[in-house]
Parts: sequence; C-alpha cells; structure tokens
Amino acid sequence: MASGVEQSNLPLVPEDAVRKARTLIEAMSWIRQFRDRHVVIKLGGSALEEEASVRSFLTDVIFMETVGMKPILVHGGGKAISKAMAEAGIEPHFVRGRRYTDEQTLEIAAKVLAGEICEQLVDEILSQGGRAVGLNHLSQPVLIGEQLKLENPDGEPFDLGRVGQVVGIERDVLLATCRSDTIPVLPSIALDRDGKKLNVNADTAAAAVAKYIHAEKLVFVSDVPGIFLDRNDPSTLQSHLTADQCRKLIAEGVIDSGMVPKVEAALEALKSGVKKVHLVDARIPHSLMLEIYSNRGIGTEIVL
Repeated sequence: MASGVEQSNLPLVPEDAVRKARTLIEAMSWIRQFRDRHVVIKLGGSALEEEASVRSFLTDVIFMETVGMKPILVHGGGKAISKAMAEAGIEPHFVRGRRYTDEQTLEIAAKVLAGEICEQLVDEILSQGGRAVGLNHLSQPVLIGEQLKLENPDGEPFDLGRVGQVVGIERDVLLATCRSDTIPVLPSIALDRDGKKLNVNADTAAAAVAKYIHAEKLVFVSDVPGIFLDRNDPSTLQSHLTADQCRKLIAEGVIDSGMVPKVEAALEALKSGVKKVHLVDARIPHSLMLEIYSNRGIGTEIVL
C-alpha cells in the first residue's frame, strides 16, 4: 500500500491535461462503435466561405479517418457558382422558382465545383497530413445521374435544363478508395448514362450516396446549428428528433425555406437504411467531433 509520503511526492498534472484524457476516454466507446463504418458528410452553405471553419472541419474529418471511420465528403458551392456567373455576366433564369441550368451555367458550375472547390478541399486535407482524392468528371466519376423531371400542379412537365438527380454510384470505386485509408471528395456534379454532366443538389446527392453504400451516418455541415422550434430563440435547438416529428414541423411551417429539402433528404436517407442523420454548424470549432464522439451532441440528430 502506498504511504502518504509517497502520495505527496506524485507530480502535479495540469487540469487541462486531465480533461483531455477524460475526453478521450469518453470518445473511446464511440470510436470502437463506429470503427470501419461509413459516414457521408455534406459540406455547404456559407461555411465554405470561412477558411478557418473549413480547416477545423477538415481536421475533424481527418480524425475520423485516423480512428477507423470511413468518411466520404460531398460538397456543393452555390455561392461560389453565383459569383462566377455574375463575373461572366450571366443572369440567373428561374422556372417556377427553381434555377434553370443551361449549358453555359453548367460549365461554370462544373469548373467551380470540380476544378476549384474540390481541389482546395483535397489540398487542405493533404496539407494537414491526411489522404484524400477528388472523385469527379475530371478524374474518376462516381455519381450517376439522370435529368430531373418535374411537373406543374396541373400535371404538365417543365424543364430545368441540365439539372439532375443521383440514381446510382460507382460503388466499387468509392469503397475501394475508403479501404485505402483515403478520404473521397465528391462535388455535386453527376454524369448521365451518355457521359453528359448534370448539376445536382448537394444535399440530395449526399443522401443518395449514403443510401447506396448503407452508411452508418449522414451529416449535413453548414452555417446552421440544427433545427430550432423558434429560430430567434437559441434555447429551442432540438438535439434529437424523429422522422415523424420532422414531418409535423414541416407541415406546421416550423421547418421552412432552405431547411425543407435538407430535412426531406435526411428522411429519405433514414427510410433507405441510414441509421442517423446529423445537422451541425461548421462555424463551431470541431463541431463534427463533438457531435459524433461525445455523449452530448452539439447539433440536431434525426432518427426514424
């Protein structure tokens, strides 16, 4: 048995070091649970405009891969596309409230998403010591799409141009990349069966990827902390919601505007077998790790 004198001779350990150890111990059970599981992460919104937020977010993604999870990153870039269109003197055209994508707009979107944003994300992961590769029409395409067909309330179809939806993926390519301890980075540009490009919504693209690989989780990372019952009251942030509760909040107008397609994509992913969907804010440092690897999350999780 140690004597009192021996106890008093123990070195003093800084409290912050003890806290870090406790945090790692808390994370251990989650790390073991999610080892070798796939998680699809969609990055979008104004979060892409903040270099510090993107850097912190990618650190979290690298951590996930380092401790055995298999992250797949899907990204959009609507604001960057709009800026590039304005610089090219192209006026946006809308059909029934939806942006029309002509060939010129599509080429700009493809250049911004695959040629710029995707490369920047890959370069940042590499600079932090991780491994990543862009999978897109400029390298190795993964997203298979078809032109999106929509109807007016009277049942007549209307055309949005080269706007598509993901109807399949090159699954073997994607999974082989994950097995090589490399993070796949996918911009929201798909190719149809004829090899022609389609501009697809990044939220629905991420949900489709999660569906086709039977992902453990789907995470939407943006500039929104999650789902609020009252967006003007931070205390109403919902940490846990069921699919039925989300449908009710949509019907009541609590979930509205741009959050609706995101939540609908989440519900579709859950319906197809994804176990949990998370909504987190990239502006909060290491929000992704806090949501996935702690007993108390920081955003909103949605389950069936």
